Amino acid sequence: MPTNRTADFLRELLVRHLATWLPTALQRARRVTVALAWAGADGGGAEAVLRVVADHAAQVRGRQVTILVLADEAADLPARLGSVEAELPPEVTVHLLPGGPGRLPVALKAASVAGSPLFCFLDLTGPAHAEVLRACANGRNGEVLLHAASSARPALGLAGFPLVAEVTPVLPVDGGSGDVEAGAGDVAAGAGDVAAGMGDVAAGAGDVAAGVVAFGSRSDRSLEAVRDALWTVGADLGVRYRDPADPAAPPVDVSGDVSLEPLARNLLAELRRSGPQPVTDLRRYTLTTTAYRATDANQALATLLTTGEVTRERESGRLAGDELITPTP
Repeated sequence: MPTNRTADFLRELLVRHLATWLPTALQRARRVTVALAWAGADGGGAEAVLRVVADHAAQVRGRQVTILVLADEAADLPARLGSVEAELPPEVTVHLLPGGPGRLPVALKAASVAGSPLFCFLDLTGPAHAEVLRACANGRNGEVLLHAASSARPALGLAGFPLVAEVTPVLPVDGGSGDVEAGAGDVAAGAGDVAAGMGDVAAGAGDVAAGVVAFGSRSDRSLEAVRDALWTVGADLGVRYRDPADPAAPPVDVSGDVSLEPLARNLLAELRRSGPQPVTDLRRYTLTTTAYRATDANQALATLLTTGEVTRERESGRLAGDELITPTP
């Protein structure tokens, strides 16, 4: 099975976030669905998901987990999934279906997912279609993690996701120019061999920008979880992140000591633009409009308090979510 940098990155991100989402969903519902759709090859993601579910066998007992898999360009997928399915508890049902992401609404309707938690993963070669994203929203019960060539923020908002976060992963390419060319090809192949707007976008010497990773949800906790997963995977694989809306900005290096000065400037600008806001709103702003984590927002605010550029309601102690932060004149 061929591998490439983008596929490796997406697989690790998918696995890490699902390992957080699945036990939480099983705590609040007896029936959950995981839907996976690739426009190209799955890059090993499908069986990796099955292994995550197998690892949570104890929590799955007595519940029902349905896994839908759509990946037309993975001819060896039935054999790969078959070897892992034997490890799954009987409460897990796996459906390998024909077609790519465009067939997902039909698949979800046939699986009767309405009213139960739904997690969707989409690896797209083109734009995110409204019908597919609405199906992923599943009323108020769905979340979607997707990889696309360009921003999916407007489409996710229209599909019913009130919380949307997205970043551009900047993948490392080691070596000389020949390695850079090979790395760019890897990125393009990992996104379904997209020739433009995806892996061919240079991010600087030795780097390749790999499209956009977007997440739509109704939960602040899920938003935090997927951002934490992005940072963990980024640190492991040497991936940096930037805001798709600001491609000229330097990417955020998530390994080692992370500079929070850009985030502090961003938060201060937001406070001066919009006025005083509670800490919870500023944490959400950080997740939805920057590449930083919610915990980074607290640290950046602490720096702004120390420099006197903002004030807080309480004189001391830990910043509370409902505490109002005000920019100084």
